[in-house]
This record gives sequence, structure tokens and C-alpha cells, in this order.
Amino acid sequence: MKEFYKQILDNNKKWVEKSLAIDPNYFADLAKGQTPPLLWIGCSDSRVPANEIIGAKPGEVFVHRNIANMVVHSDMNMLSVLDYAVNVLKVKHVIVCGHYGCGGVKAAMGNQSVGIIDNWIRHIKDEYRLHDKYLNSIEDETERFNAFVEVNAKEQVYNLAKTSIVQGAWKNGQDLMLHGWVYGLNSGFVTDLNVNISSNDELDEVYQLKL
Repeated sequence: MKEFYKQILDNNKKWVEKSLAIDPNYFADLAKGQTPPLLWIGCSDSRVPANEIIGAKPGEVFVHRNIANMVVHSDMNMLSVLDYAVNVLKVKHVIVCGHYGCGGVKAAMGNQSVGIIDNWIRHIKDEYRLHDKYLNSIEDETERFNAFVEVNAKEQVYNLAKTSIVQGAWKNGQDLMLHGWVYGLNSGFVTDLNVNISSNDELDEVYQLKL
């Protein structure tokens, strides 16, 4: 355990040296502030690194991660990140990126208790209930799993659009577009789910807030 801890400290030093060798002002420039054009809402899974997937450098992506890339309307952590990204950083894009093989989504397809996370996974189960006819029509379990990952990511994009934060930005004429992706662990490629929202016109009227 001590060797691993020492190794990651050494890795940090090597990274700093390598970065400074390329650009002596690298960290000095980063310290001046951030103006990322993108907020990434992704899964906590260690195999899904936001910056590396899209070839972005530090300072180019504002990131929020949780189990199964969820947008829960009562999650103050997520809402705080979203509010700062939209209203302070003025990001122009928000991507919700799920990934095939997601453990949280898989757990939501079964009834095995896995601890306190059961309460979080309940939100994902609710998404299954909304799409059960479609999902249950898929006989192959792996294909159904993949489809549920996609459905979940799409639903989180719509959950974003329902927030007063996003709708307030649209009302004020701010350029802001929401997107849904799924990342393939075994390929490295992302799949654009073709859910791209730039106004609340695509929501049911009950969700269109009069701000």
C-alpha cells in the first residue's frame, strides 16, 4: 500500500516536469482562471475519463460525476455544479455521458440490495418503469442492458432541461445546448444519442417554467 501511495506522488512530480518542459508557463496560465465551453456530467466509473475521451486539456471541461451520470432534481451537489457552470462560467454545452457496462444501470435492472446506494439506484429504476414496454421487448439481456444505458442518458438530458437553471438561461437568451452520449468501454468511441436540446419547446408544457 505504501509503495502505491509513493508511486502516485512520484507520478505527479513527473507529470509536472513533463508539462513544464513543454510549456514553462503551463501552470501559471492555468492558475489565472477557467473559461471552459463545456460541462460534462458523467459516471464515477474510473474507466470513463472526461478530458481524455474528447482530447481536452485541463481548463477546457467542467466536470461533475456520480453513479450512473444521474441528474436528480433534489441533488444539491449536481445543481450547484450546474448553476456555476451555466450562470458563472457561461458554458455553451452540457453533455450527459453514460457508458455501456455501467454498474449502476445494471444494478437497477435487478433487485439485489447493495447498501445505501439502493436509494440512489431507485432513481434509475424509475427510468426503467417509464420505458418498460420497450426494454422488456428486447429479449437479449445484453442488448436490453445497452438499451437501458442509452435510455437513462437520454432521460438525464431531459431532466437537465427541466431545471430552472437551464430554463432561466434560455429565457435570458443564453446559448446553451444539452446533449446525450454513451461511451463504449471496449471501443473508446462515443455514440451521439441524437438528443440535442436548446430550448424548453421539446418538453411537455407542465415542465415549461414561466420564469
